[in-house]
Amino acid sequence: MAPFGLMSVGANLLVKSLSLFSSASVVRCSCVAPVIKSFSTTTGGAPKRPLTAYMTYVKEMQPTFSRQNPGLKNVDVIRKLAEKWRMLTPEQKQPFQDASLVSREQYKLALETYKAQLTPAQTAVIAEEKRQRVAKRKAIRRKKELNSLSKPKRPRSAFNIFMAEHFEEAKGTTMQAKLKSLRDDWMRFNNTQKQIYTQLAEDDKVRYKNEIKSWEEHMIEIGREDLVRRKERRATKA
Repeated sequence: MAPFGLMSVGANLLVKSLSLFSSASVVRCSCVAPVIKSFSTTTGGAPKRPLTAYMTYVKEMQPTFSRQNPGLKNVDVIRKLAEKWRMLTPEQKQPFQDASLVSREQYKLALETYKAQLTPAQTAVIAEEKRQRVAKRKAIRRKKELNSLSKPKRPRSAFNIFMAEHFEEAKGTTMQAKLKSLRDDWMRFNNTQKQIYTQLAEDDKVRYKNEIKSWEEHMIEIGREDLVRRKERRATKA
């Protein structure tokens, strides 16, 4: 392992290390400098979370790699760098891991300073915002999981069916304008005109009832009883 001070290198060395990249080459990380920028603890917000060793590597190498491969899209650049990262030896990854460790320690100090500046009311607001973000992420993950397990779509209302059928021909050039036009049209309909959509909605309820029953039975079979509705879970146990 090279001394800490030798980890800082210039752009020329980075170019060489990237162009001559091989399993035998030693990659140095110029971001592991003895002095690292302090995280902001002003009213601009909380300090940014520190980068992982891998993200430190990407941030360091991406500009040079992009210049050397001008035809590559950003997503392809990241993919190539990910491949190169996986090929690095533990010794080659060490400078980036050191940089990440230093950033984490500095982040902890900056975060403590930031929290000390907050009033109780601000702390409560931040806690609530965090709770909402966590809940949103959980909801997104759960939705993706249910989609991957092919959970049946919930039944549509009569208006939703009407809206889906007539959205393209609705007046307006924006989403909001079209929705308003459709709502206005729906409100002008009499019961007879709405009846066809009401019947379709009832049929969709039957479809959902049958599909969700079969789906929940399958979830119980594969050990995912946690995804079954509580009422159905109790009925199954009984």
